[in-house]
Amino acid sequence: MHIAYCIAGTRHSGGMERVLANKANWLVGHGHKVTVITTDQCGEPSFFEMNSQIAHYDLGINYEANNGGALFNKIANYPIKQFKHKRKLRNLLMNLNADVVISMGCNEVGLLPGINDGSKKVLEIHFSRFKRLQYNRRGLWRVIDMYRHWQDKKIASRYDNFVVLTEEDLQLWGTDMKNISVIPNAHPFRLEVPSSCKSRTVLAVGRFTYQKGFDRLLGAWNRLVASHPEWKLRIVGDGELKNDYIELIKRYGIADSVTLVDTCRDIKSEYYNASVYAMTSHYEGLPMALLEAQASGLPIVSFACQCGPRDVVMDGFNGFLVDDGDVTAFVDKLGLLMADDELRMKFGEAAYLSSLKYSTDAIMNRWLCLFSSTI
Repeated sequence: MHIAYCIAGTRHSGGMERVLANKANWLVGHGHKVTVITTDQCGEPSFFEMNSQIAHYDLGINYEANNGGALFNKIANYPIKQFKHKRKLRNLLMNLNADVVISMGCNEVGLLPGINDGSKKVLEIHFSRFKRLQYNRRGLWRVIDMYRHWQDKKIASRYDNFVVLTEEDLQLWGTDMKNISVIPNAHPFRLEVPSSCKSRTVLAVGRFTYQKGFDRLLGAWNRLVASHPEWKLRIVGDGELKNDYIELIKRYGIADSVTLVDTCRDIKSEYYNASVYAMTSHYEGLPMALLEAQASGLPIVSFACQCGPRDVVMDGFNGFLVDDGDVTAFVDKLGLLMADDELRMKFGEAAYLSSLKYSTDAIMNRWLCLFSSTI
């Protein structure tokens, strides 16, 4: 089959980019043709390694140029860029003759179903149904978020297949949708030798943005460090809130026990050398970091945000789930794992075993079944 993916870009280190690289490499390795179509690559290489047989086309729309600017500027420019995007995307798809074209939920999402190039159209969403409302914006932005939230379901219904990541999210979208199905992400690796869970290190990984809620993690750590002085917290990532986190660390006086680590392509050693994984996100889809932590044999303490943690973490078996925003309960559960070596290793072994169902072969075979049934 010839499968084309549409995404904003592959130059960043986010979960979607990692998922796409993993899928595309597997498909090419199993004899399929893969094309990646971007809008905001800006001449940069892919952050994650991708097979040289994968074709790449950047449409040069550059939506990100309007990010962070005035709302009026974004509203004024978006329709123009959408018109240009649809024209370029249609011309490309007419020449590609792909069997399946997949939107990863970026700016092509409303355009793709209307392009009659002969391919089947699939939408895969990497965030929860309530993603837009969870931005927590105010004023006119809130009105726009509510409108787009309402519009999302209408757009998704136009696709031949609509794929969400978790059973929890399927229920939120509504079982009345006839084209919806669940296929989770695969973990991109599974350590041959898992973590021993004997180090005194708690790990967190993700973009330094509101979504990941690392301010909540630092607040929890501030309440733990005095009773666990030998433990360290490592947060791997980058993003616009980095300086805010540096200031928060200084204000709490916890600089000796917290390290902010720049994003790295090979993150395996970070997981291997940690003993507990902590997640304090406000919202997710199916967080790659949880799958990676599990595949590294790490017990997890996570807020039960929408969506993802409930599908991965079995409370009291391979980690702890805490009501979203309950920092006191989060502190208690994280402190319990930090203090109890035997429990930590027991949960770590259970996590490593649980990761088998998220292997790349298992997940990609589900995708192949969906593609075959679609075309």
